[in-house]
Parts: sequence; structure tokens; C-alpha cells
Amino acid sequence: MAGKEDEFDSPQNPDNRIELERQAADAEHKAEILAHPPTGPDGQPLPQPPKETRVVRDRKGRREVVEVPSTGHSWDGIMEYDNPLPRWWLWTFYATVVFAIGYVIAYPAIPLWNSVTQGVLGYSARTEVAAEIERVDTQNTEIRDRLLATPLEEVAADPELASYAANAGGAIFRTWCAQCHGAGAAGTRGYPNLLDNDWLWGGSIEDIHQTIAHGIRDPQDGETRYSEMPRFGTDEMLDKTQIDQVVQQVLALGGLPHDAGLAAEGATVFADNCAACHAEDGKGDREQGAPDLTDAVWLYGSSAADIRRIVHDGPFGVMPAWAGRLSDADVRAVTSYVHSLGGGE
Repeated sequence: MAGKEDEFDSPQNPDNRIELERQAADAEHKAEILAHPPTGPDGQPLPQPPKETRVVRDRKGRREVVEVPSTGHSWDGIMEYDNPLPRWWLWTFYATVVFAIGYVIAYPAIPLWNSVTQGVLGYSARTEVAAEIERVDTQNTEIRDRLLATPLEEVAADPELASYAANAGGAIFRTWCAQCHGAGAAGTRGYPNLLDNDWLWGGSIEDIHQTIAHGIRDPQDGETRYSEMPRFGTDEMLDKTQIDQVVQQVLALGGLPHDAGLAAEGATVFADNCAACHAEDGKGDREQGAPDLTDAVWLYGSSAADIRRIVHDGPFGVMPAWAGRLSDADVRAVTSYVHSLGGGE
């Protein structure tokens, strides 16, 4: 509206007022310097710094020296000049722009709703990778067929097969198994250590192959290994006192500090409710995947609180079956690899 001050230019705007005050102070400071130029020890005015110049060529190609204009910005006596960018830099920049436009036209580049522009060259990184995988698979066909035909227990005796199984199985393990068992196969709480000789379902190479191929408690596999520890507390099969007693008995079986009085009472509870799977001496049963409670290897922890939680809630770990996800040769390769880690029987 005519006659109305713009709030962005008005001196009444606090932000504008600060800027105007700063400009006024700069102008006053500049006038002071011009009126009283700085002098040296001899009382004479200090020489002015030389002006910035540059060499240019006119339209006829003649060289001449011209003064470079200033932008008007100065910090601590350092003047900012308005020099043009070097020609080599500009031409390099223009070249990158042209290259980028050409790349967008030639190769897949612009994301669309469900895909990307394909580019006039029809290049596809996925196709290239798939071709490389197929090439490697073709090269390995012979040794993979040998791995399928060789009994698992004889793989280690064949240096070529053993080397292939170690490399292929190791790559498969790091891709699909390390998320749970760790890159070094040492496991963690709730996920078994594959380096020791403590095996819930057996540590022979055939046992390991069965576990890898069909998993543990995998609802998608009809041949999966299956067992289930009762939830003694959750399902009110045992009361709190009985759970405390059997926890002390389990600690006693494992050679851990325990309450001898409660453990003695817990022995009866253990015999009535736990021995069917873990055996009367607590040595466990591999046919059921029931762990040995006497070997100081604890999958879910060995404190009284940990054992109480296990007895009360009942663990139900699941390992996926890999027979439908990996090829038979890959399953056999990773089986051989796991068996060779040191814990295989």
C-alpha cells in the first residue's frame, strides 16, 4: 500500500535498526581514518597498500593491466576483490555439467515411482552382477557336484573339497549365520557357541547337517528338531517356593554357590518335573535338545535370577531351517565349515 513503510526496510524493525547502526558506525570509522590517516614512527603517513591489478587482453589481443574492482568488503584490513574465476576452473565446471547431463541420458539415473529411467545404453548393474554370479557358479559346478556326492564325514580328507567347503561355507556363515552366532561363531546369550564341544542336539557332522537343514522349532519345516521346556511358573505348574527350591538344585548340579537346604528340597521337585528331560544326574538328553546342567555351559545365564526366569517362563529359541533357502551344496558346505571350527565331534 502506498505510503506504508515496508516492515523489512523500516528502521523501526529491531533487526534493521541493528544493521543501520552498524553501517553508521562503519561509515564514521572510515571517515575518522580518512581525516586522521595512521602515521609511522617518523610521524609521516603510512604508505597505502598497492591496489590489486590483473592482466587482461582486449578484443585485439593486446595485453593491458587494469585495476581490479573491490567488492567493498574488508576484514581486518584485508580487502575482498572482485576477481573473475580462472578460465580453467570454469571450463572444468562446464565439462562436469555436460558429463552429468550425458550420464543421466545414457545410464539409469532418475528415480521413478516403481523404477528408474533405464538410459539409452540399457545398462543394468543387477544384470551385470547376476551374470557374474552365474559365471562363478558355472566354474564351481564340478566341485559342487563332488561335494554333493561325497559323504560329509569324508570331505575333510579331500584337500580340494575341504578348501572349497571352508571358503564357501565361511562366506555363507558370515552372510546368514553370523547375525546370531557372531562372526567368530562364539555365540552370545541365547545363541549357542559353535566353538566348544557342548551341543544341544549333537555335534557330529550328520547331527550338524540335520540341524542346519531343518532348523530347531521352525514351524515351516516338517522335519525340524522340536522340544519345548514347560513354563512351570507361567502355567502355574510349580509355585514360587518350589521354583526357588529347584533353582537351588540346578545351581548345585552346576557346581555353583547355592543354598544346601533349599537344594535338598529341590532335588525332589527336580526328580518329579525335570529329570524326564535333563536326566536324574542333570546330564541332559541330546535327543530332546535338553542341555547338560553340570558342564558349566549356560546358554541363558547361570545366576539364580537367570535360572529362575528360565524355569518360570520356559525358553523357546527358534533356528530357521536352511534347506529351503540355501542349495543342498551350500548347506553341506556350511555344515563342513561349522564342524571344522573346533567343536565338531
